[in-house]
Amino acid sequence: MANLKNLKLLTGNEAIAQGAYEAGVKIAAAYPGTPSTEILENISKYKEIYCQWSVNEKVAMEFASGSSIAGARTLVAMKHVGLNVAADPFMTLSYTGINGGLVIVFADDPGMHSSQNEQDNRYYSKFSKIPMLEPSDSQEAKDFVKEALNMSEKFDTPVIIRTTTRISHSRSMVRIGERCNSKSGNYKKNCQKYVMIPAYGRKRHKVLLERWKKLTKFAENSELNKICNPPDVSLAGDVGIITSGISYQYAREVFTNTPILKLSITSPIAKKTVKEFANGKKLLIIIEELEPFLEEQIKEANPGIKIIGKEYFPQFGELSLEILEDLYDEIFGTSLFKAISSGNTNSGNIEPEENVKVRSIPQRPPVLCAGCPHRSVFYILKKLKTIVMGDIGCYTLSVLPPLSSLDSCLCMGAGIGQALGMEKADPELKGRIVSVIGDSTFFHSGITPLIDSVYNKGSGLIIILDNRTTAMTGRQVNPGIGKTLMEETTFEEKPEVIARAAGIKNVKVVNPYNLMLLEKTIKEELKKQELSVIVSRQKCVLLDRTKSSERVYIDTDECAKCGLCLKFGCPAIEYRNNEYTINELLCTNCKVCVDICKKGAIKVGDK
Repeated sequence: MANLKNLKLLTGNEAIAQGAYEAGVKIAAAYPGTPSTEILENISKYKEIYCQWSVNEKVAMEFASGSSIAGARTLVAMKHVGLNVAADPFMTLSYTGINGGLVIVFADDPGMHSSQNEQDNRYYSKFSKIPMLEPSDSQEAKDFVKEALNMSEKFDTPVIIRTTTRISHSRSMVRIGERCNSKSGNYKKNCQKYVMIPAYGRKRHKVLLERWKKLTKFAENSELNKICNPPDVSLAGDVGIITSGISYQYAREVFTNTPILKLSITSPIAKKTVKEFANGKKLLIIIEELEPFLEEQIKEANPGIKIIGKEYFPQFGELSLEILEDLYDEIFGTSLFKAISSGNTNSGNIEPEENVKVRSIPQRPPVLCAGCPHRSVFYILKKLKTIVMGDIGCYTLSVLPPLSSLDSCLCMGAGIGQALGMEKADPELKGRIVSVIGDSTFFHSGITPLIDSVYNKGSGLIIILDNRTTAMTGRQVNPGIGKTLMEETTFEEKPEVIARAAGIKNVKVVNPYNLMLLEKTIKEELKKQELSVIVSRQKCVLLDRTKSSERVYIDTDECAKCGLCLKFGCPAIEYRNNEYTINELLCTNCKVCVDICKKGAIKVGDK
């Protein structure tokens, strides 16, 4: 029983945080982004580690580089699209190398659970020649932090740990260890290593290529790459599987009679190991999500046998047991799922039960919360028939009915630049174009395009949706809150001050719960021939859930049943039994709907 005390059920993100603690990480940074957000939130619980939310991923990467140069073991984390933002320092870090160990964690999102694309970031490793580890469960997620730091310091390189949504958020048992006291390396001035002027960069590129050869040899001999043989190899029929990460878990459950080569170091790929595994087999199945990253490199290794992969597996979305079961059925001529459901895993002739009914669960599309301060802005923008260039955040949901007010959403900070581009391309659109951006997103990547719009004489309206938090990823603090991740008081940045400092004369702060004033202000600013900024400031309803003593209700005697209140899109307003009502359990008493009703049927009274 004593050993059970050292076991914990952890998500992959929690395990990475635990791994950072045990491995002696001293510095950690990130920008919140699902599915990687909880890594830094959990690291912040360990007081031995300094950690911070940076304003964006590029800044986090640069901060981590400086920490590493100073000699501290460092971890930086972000979601997959965050690495696009950080790509500039990331690519050159492969040239400069490190001093203290540096781990870069990025979390891919197959299936786009909370992302605008499902790019496969494994190619960043091949592109940059920065080695990559892929854990297949929480135990490996924890252990690989230490493995990555050891590799980093041994080979003078950053090391990637690549996770996916399922690894980040799924739980499995983890054996907990003690923190090791890592020694900080002493900083020594070395211009030719860290100053990437062309003359020095050319030399470092040669160093990088030599390092990659050494890393390849290391991968060939690493025990992290494992062959998992079934109890009876003879049942495999000369078939082998090569996989990694979460795909290994699916493969292990379905292909129970097949040898599996689990690659934990997926870049550089151990081609010699692949060839040895393929020896004596007639077929290799490459199981991976998204792009054929492993498949392409394994085919390059030319193991001399037939290789199948993406012709059987989708190049989009997540894998599933059902997808793998179909392939199993095709190769081995038996349905594993049917056999398991009958309790007979050896029979390939199991008939399905005729009376099994599959319950269809109705879809529940995401929606802005009841009382969300963003709803008023988009309700008015739709009413005024504006062109709305959007951004990444909760407010992206305004694209859905009944608000249906968003025209574009490209990436963090893009809306402001897109609005200027539209205006310059078609001057006839002036007075109709609005860009919207959240407060955290504004600090992340909205300041630069705002300055660009001032410099290039833009005349549109920029609305900064300041709900006093980074709401979409779980209500993290940002520079506008006055608190750090470590709960220290700091300077409170104000978007309106930055806008004025950038040279914008027309700057107004409005409470979006005051619908009449908000509409009046938006109309006024749209008429102006120069750039305007409106800061719509009201804290997220999830930050304070205290209930008011007042009650918002619909007077059924005065209700005209026009349905206008439903077009506001608040989930607290319902239509039941031919009556319009307000669900008191959902209502937050923001009272905006009172101004929506033209008949005055929505009223406020005591409970």
